[in-house]
Amino acid sequence: MEEQRPRARGGPRGFRHRGGPPGWVTAGRGRSAARLPWPSTLLTGLVVMIGSNVVSRGQLHDKVPLDLLGRLLLLAAVAVLLPRHRHPVVAVFGASAATTVYLAAGYPYGPVFLTAAVACFSAVVAGHRKAAWTAVGMIWVAHLLVAHWLYRWLPPGDDTASRWGQEVGVAAWVVAVVAAAEFVRVRREQWAAQRAEREAAEKRRADEERLRMARELHDVLAHSISVINVQAGVGLALLDTDPEQARTALTTIKAAGKEALGEVRQVLDTLRAPGDAPRSPAPGLDRLPELVEQAASAGLTVTVESDGARGAVPPGAGLAAFRIIQEALTNVVRHSGSRTAHVRIVYEPRRLVLRVDDEGPATGTDAGGSGNGLAGMRERAAALGGTAEAGTRPDGGFRVRAELPLPAAGEGARSDEGTS
Repeated sequence: MEEQRPRARGGPRGFRHRGGPPGWVTAGRGRSAARLPWPSTLLTGLVVMIGSNVVSRGQLHDKVPLDLLGRLLLLAAVAVLLPRHRHPVVAVFGASAATTVYLAAGYPYGPVFLTAAVACFSAVVAGHRKAAWTAVGMIWVAHLLVAHWLYRWLPPGDDTASRWGQEVGVAAWVVAVVAAAEFVRVRREQWAAQRAEREAAEKRRADEERLRMARELHDVLAHSISVINVQAGVGLALLDTDPEQARTALTTIKAAGKEALGEVRQVLDTLRAPGDAPRSPAPGLDRLPELVEQAASAGLTVTVESDGARGAVPPGAGLAAFRIIQEALTNVVRHSGSRTAHVRIVYEPRRLVLRVDDEGPATGTDAGGSGNGLAGMRERAAALGGTAEAGTRPDGGFRVRAELPLPAAGEGARSDEGTS
């Protein structure tokens, strides 16, 4: 069994996206949301508890000393941050409520506001913008009431009204917290949109690659199996009466099977190792004589006519032209009562015109086809910006006509350099 190559995360063929959101932005999404943010919460708690002890020493003359109740309020403001990934609304209102009670009790200003900032940030990033705005606005309104109207009835007893200029700083703090959270939210949505776009593009490329492989396998197998089917019928019919002719049919079957296996192996090698160069070149119009010979072994007389000066045909256009002619001849073998086909190739400066005619009429028998051949012709032509049409002629025959665009001379040279 062949060892499969590991594939890098982020897309097929080792594609890895760089420049995505950092982990701290996406911490509230996916599996991270199921875990409690213990490290960041403990760090916030240490900053709040130690910082509040430090700042309280400088506010002893106009604030209530930090006692057990104050420490419990600080601890409650920190504790509600634990479920902020699972329940951001509960966290932001809980932190805001604990902070509001802390301020109303007359305790010193300080890092207690950090808990509300962290909760607000988590709520906005999680998409609960109104709840975050309301909770932070509640702190600002409570501070406004306590500092200018309710201070008379709240501790400490000798407190005085705060300066109105102080409210500018509080408002600036509120706006800064919410603005930072909104910025992260917008960036997170942009990263999510880019990720979804990349995933859609990767899926689209995978679908196109799968369709290309299916089309290639269909064209390879349909033609070879049609030749094998015809020759098997000839061999069975002549096995007793003309053993030598039966031997010739079996030889043709062997050659067709060997060629089909080779082309299928080439397609599968490309599928297994998309980054490696193919071991053999893709078929083009230079292999048209082989195609005519295979059709002849199936009892079909094919005439080929070309018109115009043949120039350089890009590999993609050459492969499409070969497969379209191959499928058209396969359909003649399968579905037409005629044993002749006429192939005409016209080389024009900027396009390649293909036409395959048979005299008909259609046999109307089921030849075992999948019905995807004509659709595959149109898909091949459309992939190059060309067209392919197939239909019954007025005289009862059948015609396949395709037009494939060709680059100018300079463009063709650059394209060949790019594919070498």
